[in-house]
Amino acid sequence: MEFVFIAEQVANGLLLGFYYLLIALGLSIIFSLGGIVNLAHGAFFAIGAYLMVTLTQYVGYGAAYVASPLLVALLGMVVERLFLRRFYRSDPVLSLLFTFGLAMVIEQGLRMTYGASPLQFGIPAFARGQATIGDFMYPYYRLGMLGVAAVALVSTWWLLNRTSFGKIVRAGINDPDMVRALGISLAPVLTAICGLGIGLAGLAGALLAPIAGVHPAMGQEILTAAFVVVVIGGLGSFWGVVIAAMLVGVIRGLTSYFFPPASEASLYLLMLLILLTRPRGLMGERMERLE
Repeated sequence: MEFVFIAEQVANGLLLGFYYLLIALGLSIIFSLGGIVNLAHGAFFAIGAYLMVTLTQYVGYGAAYVASPLLVALLGMVVERLFLRRFYRSDPVLSLLFTFGLAMVIEQGLRMTYGASPLQFGIPAFARGQATIGDFMYPYYRLGMLGVAAVALVSTWWLLNRTSFGKIVRAGINDPDMVRALGISLAPVLTAICGLGIGLAGLAGALLAPIAGVHPAMGQEILTAAFVVVVIGGLGSFWGVVIAAMLVGVIRGLTSYFFPPASEASLYLLMLLILLTRPRGLMGERMERLE
C-alpha cells in the first residue's frame, strides 16, 4: 500500500512537472532568441485559465481547450509586435520593468473584469472518474492532461528541430549576426516564437483551470516555479528545461508526501545544489544575446 501512495505522488509530480514545463519552455525560448526575461509570462497563464472558463460557456469544453491557447498566443504576438520588439537592443532592465508592469496591468484587469474571488470551474463530465490498475488509482482528467502536455512537448521539439523554421530559430540563438548577414529577417521569427512560448503558457492555464482554481494572482504563483525550472535546466537548452521540470515536479511531489512543510522549499534547495555544482544549469549553453 505504501508503494501505491508513492506511485501516486510520483504521477502527481510528473503532472506538476509537465505544466511547469509548458510555462518554463516558453520563458526559455523567448529569452534565448530575444533576450527578454518575460515577467508577464505568468499573467498570460492566468489569461489562458480565464479564457477557458469564459469560452466554455459558449462553445463547450472541447473547443475552449483549442481556442484558449490560440487566443493567448495571438495576444502574445500582438504584445511582441507593439512593445517587446522595442527592447531587443535595449538595456535588459527596461524589458524587465515593462513586463513586470504588464503583469500588474493584466492581473488588475482580470480582477476588475472577473472579481477578486476565485471562479468555480469543474472537470468536464466526460473526463470524470478514475483509471484503476490494481490498488493504483488515477483520475482520467489528470491522465488526459499528461497526454496533452506530452503532445505539446513533442510538437514543440519537432517544430524547433525538424523544420526550416526551427533551423532559423536555432541559428538565431547561436549566431544572430550570421543569420542577418544571410538576408534572413529575425523579426517575424521573434513574433512567432513569442506566440509559441506565450501560447504554451495559455495551454497550461487552460489545462489547470478545472483542478487548481482560477483567480487573478494565479500567474504570480506559477511564475517563480517556472523561473526555477529554467535556471536549473539551463538557459538555451530544450532538454535541460524538460529534465529540470520533471525533476522539480517529482521531487516536490515526493516531498509533499513525506515532509509537507518542505514542499515549497525543495524547489529552491534543488536549485541551490545544482547551481553550486553547475552554474549554467544542467545543460546550459553559452549564448550570444541578440543585438
